Amino acid sequence: MIGYRWRGLATHPLLAGAICLCATACGSSAVPTVLPARPPTMTVPPVTTVTTVTTVATTTPTSTLPTIRIGTGSQTGYSVETQAPAGSCSYRAEGSAWLPDPSCTPGAVNPQVTQSTIATTICQSGWTASIRPPASVTRSEKVGSARAYGYTGSFRTGEYDHLIPLELGGAPNDPANLWLQPNDDPYATSTHNSKDGLENTMHGLVCSGRLRLDTAQQAIAANWVAAAHTYQG
Repeated sequence: MIGYRWRGLATHPLLAGAICLCATACGSSAVPTVLPARPPTMTVPPVTTVTTVTTVATTTPTSTLPTIRIGTGSQTGYSVETQAPAGSCSYRAEGSAWLPDPSCTPGAVNPQVTQSTIATTICQSGWTASIRPPASVTRSEKVGSARAYGYTGSFRTGEYDHLIPLELGGAPNDPANLWLQPNDDPYATSTHNSKDGLENTMHGLVCSGRLRLDTAQQAIAANWVAAAHTYQG
């Protein structure tokens, strides 16, 4: 405070209300000892702690049905199709029955069969027999499919099956629609199995207009055992 003259002390903002500590030394020749006024009290607002919660959305993956392929259609002559590598396919158990591996056998449809053509194709007597590949082609394909799935059962009871049957517009000779199906009947003496009866039932429903073709194809390709419970009771 030395730089301020005595006569200006009372008016300086920092010394307003200052107190002269010695009344006898407050003459013009003395330097007063001055206490500055108490600084104004500052009110500090309370500190508010903000907690930020980060929510991570968790999406539960959902399983999806295998996509049915548009396969090769009916041909005047068939050739042996290459099968999946040995041991690359796995069966899925469904009770006493078996389902194919969707990565190997998702199902494939005949592009010549649609809802608008069923009257002249699958619902016409004898049509499916006319497009079925001959045993000379499917015999070696069946062996290849058995190796792909690791099938070691009897070929007398295991059927080289169209997952989407010909009578529901399945592709005749597409590897995506054919698999070596183990028989669900432990006492079977032929390739006849429970899926054969389901195919006939669903064919009748489609041709009578009580079931759409694409609905039938999706159902039997996704899980033919579940389809049997739905359409056969």
